Amino acid sequence: MTAALLNELRAIAGDAHVLTDPDLRASYETDWTRRYQGRALCVVRPGSTEEVSRVVRACAAAGAAIVPQGGNTGLVGGSVPRGGEVVLSLRRLATIGDFDTVSGEVTAGAGVTLSSLQQHIREGGWAFGVDLASRDSATIGGMVATNAGGIRVIRYGAMRRQVLGFEAVLADGGIVRRMPGLVKDNTGYDLRHLFVGSEGTLGIITAASLKLCPAPQANLTAWAAVPTLDAAVALLGLAHRHLGAGLTGFEMMGQFALSLVDKHYPQQRVPLWRD
Repeated sequence: MTAALLNELRAIAGDAHVLTDPDLRASYETDWTRRYQGRALCVVRPGSTEEVSRVVRACAAAGAAIVPQGGNTGLVGGSVPRGGEVVLSLRRLATIGDFDTVSGEVTAGAGVTLSSLQQHIREGGWAFGVDLASRDSATIGGMVATNAGGIRVIRYGAMRRQVLGFEAVLADGGIVRRMPGLVKDNTGYDLRHLFVGSEGTLGIITAASLKLCPAPQANLTAWAAVPTLDAAVALLGLAHRHLGAGLTGFEMMGQFALSLVDKHYPQQRVPLWRD
């Protein structure tokens, strides 16, 4: 049964995109922290939504479980196989489609990295509301599936607020497309809100239509020292009242985190350091 499934997957995605060698599977079987590891039957890398659909159908017929995987940048082992599943990597779905520079909308495949999207829309004067430190490897499909928030969530919200439409493959291999291309769309059920954050439980997201925001003309970063957590919360309230929608992000670092920076980078002076 296993050999038959592997042969069918190779017929769908091509020999080069069905990985069974342990060395080739290794990076797909371990999460970013290197704390969570598993073993996959194979890693299959389809190159289109139709191929994803055929892979899902083949696995369903063979009774093989699937672990969908984007950039594998998670920190909690959510995209790591537990033992013997088929890892379905979406990295090859890396096409950036329609880009409406008037209304600020773009369509991106699930395998498009955040940094690639940012670079693509920058020349048109647009930016994307969600930003992450793992932008060079985090993919749009994974960000939609996990409702990623990032460092700009105060101003722009998480991924749920950026998704205008989506395309996904269901458990039986059926394809759902909800790409209205309209910000004002009140027709039928709003399925996108069910799929955003569903982490592959309702279907495998293969593409998304995304809302963009005008690129800021300037950015200002301030670093302030506060004595307590309550004082930090009060500072956030003050920033909200005086900056309003201009406040993009607000993050806090404790003294322990700063002590680690000081320990490992002794040549760098930590601003606002308190002994």
